[in-house]
Amino acid sequence: MIINIKQFFWSNIQKNLILFTLLLLLASCTKKEVLKTAAFKTNSGWGYTIAYKEKVVIKQTIIPVISDNKSFATENDALKVADFVKQKLKQNLSPTVTKNELILLKIKL
Repeated sequence: MIINIKQFFWSNIQKNLILFTLLLLLASCTKKEVLKTAAFKTNSGWGYTIAYKEKVVIKQTIIPVISDNKSFATENDALKVADFVKQKLKQNLSPTVTKNELILLKIKL
């Protein structure tokens, strides 16, 4: 049980640190600087990256929020979610994705 608690807190710390870094990064963005999305092949499907100034700030190899560790089924699914997250970042919103948002995007779970 202690291991699970440590993993829970460590994963929350990591998520908060990533979110804080992304928010700092976006705060320094000018309108001319663009976030770029790209899809890449994984061992079991597709993932995506979001880059700022040629540096990858998000690399997502699995579908977020679901309990299974599986990649996106298609390149198109990965890019849909990447573009959705990019829009959230542009609006200074958290880059997290909910299961309901994945369903609305018609991502194969």
